Amino acid sequence: MVNEKSSAVGVNIQEKATMIWNVADVLRGPFKPHEYGLVILPMTVVKRFHDCLLPTHDAVIEQYEKVKKLAVIDGFLTRASGYQFYNTSRFTFESLLADPDNIEANFRDYLAGFSGNVQDVLAKFDFDNIIRRMVECNSLYLVIKEFNSPKGYLGPDKISAVDCGYIFEDLVKRFSESFGEEAGAHFTSRDIIYLMTDLLLCDAKLDDGNVTVYDMTMGTSQMLSCMEERIHELNSDVEVTCFGQEFNPSTFAIAKADMMIRGGDPNNMRFGDTLSDDQFPGFTFRYCISNPPFGIDWKREQKAVEAEAAKGELGRFAPGLPKISDGQQLFVLNGLSKLAPGGKMAIIQNGSPLFAGDAGSGPSNIRQYILENDWLDAIVQLSTDQFMNTGISTYIWVLCKDKPAYRCGKVQLIDASHCYEQRRKAIGTKRNDISDHCRELIVQAYGEYRNNALYGDKSGVYCESKIFGSEEFGYNKIVVERPQRDENGEIVMKRGKPVADTALRDTENVPLVQDLDAYFAREVLPYAPDAWIDKSKTKVGYEIPMTRYFYEYQPPEPVDDIVERIQKLEREIADSLNTLFHKEV
Repeated sequence: MVNEKSSAVGVNIQEKATMIWNVADVLRGPFKPHEYGLVILPMTVVKRFHDCLLPTHDAVIEQYEKVKKLAVIDGFLTRASGYQFYNTSRFTFESLLADPDNIEANFRDYLAGFSGNVQDVLAKFDFDNIIRRMVECNSLYLVIKEFNSPKGYLGPDKISAVDCGYIFEDLVKRFSESFGEEAGAHFTSRDIIYLMTDLLLCDAKLDDGNVTVYDMTMGTSQMLSCMEERIHELNSDVEVTCFGQEFNPSTFAIAKADMMIRGGDPNNMRFGDTLSDDQFPGFTFRYCISNPPFGIDWKREQKAVEAEAAKGELGRFAPGLPKISDGQQLFVLNGLSKLAPGGKMAIIQNGSPLFAGDAGSGPSNIRQYILENDWLDAIVQLSTDQFMNTGISTYIWVLCKDKPAYRCGKVQLIDASHCYEQRRKAIGTKRNDISDHCRELIVQAYGEYRNNALYGDKSGVYCESKIFGSEEFGYNKIVVERPQRDENGEIVMKRGKPVADTALRDTENVPLVQDLDAYFAREVLPYAPDAWIDKSKTKVGYEIPMTRYFYEYQPPEPVDDIVERIQKLEREIADSLNTLFHKEV
């Protein structure tokens, strides 16, 4: 059975999200369908703030009158409100509706009463222009009325912070779909997130006072909230501090709002492009969890990224740069630069970081950097059709700055491509879920750390674990030269050495675990006795051909069986035609 937290928090939450989205009925006409989210997302955030603050509204107003002339008043007012934010306006949604003739001025007064951190959220929504448009089409009053109805109530006594996060997720997905945008660009389903959290927290010792968690592409920050939830399930006394960066204004605004409502520090939610505008220089974190975009170019960030790489070890991208058309390895390097000693990261990648790039290329050098520092702990291959916007195979990379002794110098590969439960109804291209049972199998495989181990049943749901030495992924790319020969077949010499014939030049990839000279004597010289290695051109490369390691040969169907099957089909077709053309009238 699929985890309820992963598939649906509850019917009431789905109904609440649907109800909020149906407010769009009053926007039809003046707003196009793909613009509904421009109204609904910020209004949902404002109403959540409103309903959280409503019980302490009078206390905040009273405190404000006492301290409003002081230079610094935030501390007084946040204590009065009980949150990291407050509102000093005398209006509530109820009193706004009592004066429909002045709805715009009063609503703007209400919004202006929010603390500065909320103002930052609203600015990212560009809410001022949205209000103006609602006023022009006479829909502002109606929208506020819909949100103030009993079914629009979003107070914490009815909607928990976790449930509210689900509502935000659902609304962002609907908005993305209506906008023709890939919902998966902002949304990672909970079944995948919970697998990532459990891989990170497997055998974790959470006995210290504070745990820091970082998501470099946080979207609406649900990965962070899931990590906080999971950590507190293990130890409710541990303080969890979340940090995140996001480049999409509306999803950043939701993430910051969500953090404020959950009681965290909203200043830890920062806006900007992670690759070109790092908001956490010098910071390190115990855990990093992220699903960065893959297959997206980094042309926009190229100048800043290259400048960062030029800093060498003082920067985040010293090992090398991937091809300009795919920047996902840059996020891996950024995450590694943010891991504290003993820190651990789970990050989702597509297949290209496993093998793209020849020896000496940026992608290969990045793999070399990770493997030779012994930071790659495990890679989990997921099934296809796990995400809403792509059906391709995806992989969870688990990286660790301080592996346990028994895992040092090794990498665990887990093929979980057969470990899924098919959904009854697809969401975009997401047709498969990681059920509780599937997640338990994968985490068991990771935790037990056994080589050539099978978990589950090959006739159904299963995953496989294999363990390799880190050096097994490396190879020397050697250049094999053959000599030029003159008209008489004699070798052309220059300065006592044979001249290489570029037309006969070849390359060989020799595993690092093999001796170069022994390999050359065994594999090349018997067939080309005049060949030699140009050792000045030897390059080290790394790749992780995961598919090859788990490949199982399937013998072809016997010819006799194929013939028998064809003959059977021919007989069935002949019988059908005979019935069709000789049917009695």
